[in-house]
Amino acid sequence: MKLLWIKCLLAVVLSAVTCLSFAEKFAGLADTPAMGWNSWNTFDCDVDESMIRDMADAMVDTGMKDAGYTYINIDDCWHGERDAKGNIQVNKERFPSGMKALADYVHSKGLKLGIYSDAGNTTCAGYPGSRGHEYQDAKTYAAWGIDYLKYDWCDTENINPIGAYTTMRDALKAAGRPILYSICEWGDNQPWEWAQDIGHSWRATGDIYPCWDCAYGWGSWSSLGVLKILDIRKDLRLRQYAGPGHWNDYDMMEVGNGMSEAEDRSHFSLWAMLNSPLIAGNDLRSMSEATRKILTNKDIVALNQDPAGVEAMRYIDAGDLNVFLKPLANGEWAFLFLNRGDDTLEYTHDWQFNLVKDDLTGRSIDFNHETFAWRDLWQGGKGDTNRNLELAIPPHDVVVLRLTPIK
Repeated sequence: MKLLWIKCLLAVVLSAVTCLSFAEKFAGLADTPAMGWNSWNTFDCDVDESMIRDMADAMVDTGMKDAGYTYINIDDCWHGERDAKGNIQVNKERFPSGMKALADYVHSKGLKLGIYSDAGNTTCAGYPGSRGHEYQDAKTYAAWGIDYLKYDWCDTENINPIGAYTTMRDALKAAGRPILYSICEWGDNQPWEWAQDIGHSWRATGDIYPCWDCAYGWGSWSSLGVLKILDIRKDLRLRQYAGPGHWNDYDMMEVGNGMSEAEDRSHFSLWAMLNSPLIAGNDLRSMSEATRKILTNKDIVALNQDPAGVEAMRYIDAGDLNVFLKPLANGEWAFLFLNRGDDTLEYTHDWQFNLVKDDLTGRSIDFNHETFAWRDLWQGGKGDTNRNLELAIPPHDVVVLRLTPIK
């Protein structure tokens, strides 16, 4: 009897270990923040396979793929109904060839395909969510060849977010296909405190809106402009939670969607410095050359993709002037000087006076004893830290420098 009890206990333990083997996300998919494109900011629910194919073509033709962009992500509204067995179907009018054929096309371009679902009964646009169908949906996505899942948080009353997002993580793992998992519950439940082992990124704020410093109300909630998101992020002190494989997501970019060129440049530079996933949200087929140059600036992209994976800190907060600094690999640093204001900002930066210390990484600079060469990543100028930096920053614009130690 005792031996039988021991065998039963051992069976339970082995079963638990087997279950735990699935209780992990796919490793190696987001060692640096994801880069790609998403349909929502420009197209809302107006998605179909022809447009997605066009967008994949444009990502290659415009040089975005060469700059590092990988994912073509379909947001809400691709769904049809569930069949008699509960399997999710595509909207056959919008995706007549099926999602597998679309994934094959995107893959033929050297890109990856992303899809959208929701932890609730319905998506934010009212289509079938994944609640109660997590393992079934994950298996379907894997069979279709999906590479990325954005998982939203509408229609989730009385659902525990940790449990809901963990369930889908385990379902994706069980399905067997490596799928990057993007948590999108808008920071409502402080995901930075619990999601590092669940998702590859988590939304840290509400939805973005294509404006510099505004909030656009939708009744019980508001979409936020660039500075509004930036300031929420400051108050939450989020940089300590981010790193390779687990990133703070400040939402998809609005570059090319109606702000000024200076504002787009600032928006893109800030998201790169903050290690947010760089997910474009404009129409790649018709973007201006100015927008294309912003999105494909490989020097700015390199800050976002730096292998050290350290999110930038706000170093100086002085009214219209904000200065962000970001420790990089190989002893380098990035400095971003932001003019939040409506007039040109004249500023002299005394390197020797402004010592640098980052408590998160333990790295510091005393410019009285160390000299760095700097390069302007937008304008191409060069200099070093033995001389004061004289800046005239246009309204809503940035200067971004990469500092390399002189040995």
